[in-house]
Amino acid sequence: MPGHVLDVKVAPGAEVAAGAVLVVLEAMKMEHSLAAPWAGTVKSVSVKPGDRVEEGADLVLLEPLEADSLRQPDAQD
Repeated sequence: MPGHVLDVKVAPGAEVAAGAVLVVLEAMKMEHSLAAPWAGTVKSVSVKPGDRVEEGADLVLLEPLEADSLRQPDAQD
């Protein structure tokens, strides 16, 4: 959804844990915290506070800490 960037909580080079807040947006008169889907290293940040963003815009590029961190564990019975 389109909105305005209220705060950027990370900088390039930072290591973040899964669930860490990366960016705070204001959209539809509400604040939305965008969190890291996995642990990783911030490669780039494309926005700054005050920027208007559109739906689908790339805000933060996050590289996983481990190549396998996005894979689902094998089911073991």
